[in-house]
Amino acid sequence: MRYKIRLSYDGSAFCGWQIQNNARTVQGELEKALKTFLGLDVTVTGAGRTDTAVNAINYIAHFDIPDEVRTEAAQLTYKLNAITPKEIAVHEISVCGDDFHARFDAISREYRYFIHFTKDPFSEKFSYRMRYPLDTALMNKAAEHLLGKHDFSCFEKVGGNNATSICTITEARWDTYRPQHAALCGAPYREGDYIVFTIKADRFLRNMVRAIVGSLIEVGRGKKDPSWISGLIEKGSRSDAGSSVPGNALFFCGAEYK
Repeated sequence: MRYKIRLSYDGSAFCGWQIQNNARTVQGELEKALKTFLGLDVTVTGAGRTDTAVNAINYIAHFDIPDEVRTEAAQLTYKLNAITPKEIAVHEISVCGDDFHARFDAISREYRYFIHFTKDPFSEKFSYRMRYPLDTALMNKAAEHLLGKHDFSCFEKVGGNNATSICTITEARWDTYRPQHAALCGAPYREGDYIVFTIKADRFLRNMVRAIVGSLIEVGRGKKDPSWISGLIEKGSRSDAGSSVPGNALFFCGAEYK
C-alpha cells in the first residue's frame, strides 16, 4: 500500500534531503523512524532533492508498506512525529494510489529565498543578510528573462547528472514583506528591510535557485545590466553566472500535482 506524506523541516540540521553514507539527511531520518516503528526497511521518495541547510514547508513524499503490515495513517503520523527529530514535522499522511509518484507526478515546484538588510537576530537563521543596498526594480526586470522554457545549465552545479538542463519557469519575482516578529511584537521595521524571491518551475536543477539569486544580486548591486541574465541563459556557463548564495535562507514551499 502506498502512502503520501506531507512534512516540513529545518534544513540546518541536515546535509540535504537525499540519503547519504555518514551524513544526517531528512530522507535518512524518515526511513530510520519508519523502520523503528514498523520493523522493516522502507524507502521514502521525495518531490525533489534539497541541498545542505535548505528548508522545506509542505514537502511531499511517498513510501510503500506491505499490505500485511497495513497501518492507520493517523497512527503513523503520530508515531513518526514522536520518533523523528524536532527539526522534522509530519503534517499529514494519507493513503494514495499505487501509481502516485511524489517526484515524477509533480507538475510544478516553488521555492522562496529570503533577504534582510538590517541587523536582526530573529532573521539570521532563515534569511541572508545583505550589507549593501539592492535595486529590486532592476532585479525584477532581470528576473523576467528567466521566464519560459530554457536550458538553465548556466545555473546548474558542475557535475550534475540530470538527463537535461531544460526547465520551464512560470514565476520569478522579488517582493517586500514584513516579518512576523515585527508585525506581532513591534520589532523595529522599515519598509524594504526584508525582501523575498519567489520562483516556480516544472523542475529545478541542482543548486539552480541559489545560483539564480546570486546572479540577480549582481544586477541589484549595479554590477550587471538586467539583460545580462538573458545572455547567460543563451550562451553562458556556470562560471559566468553569479556566486551561489547560502542555503539557510532558501525554502522549498510546495509542489503541485496532476
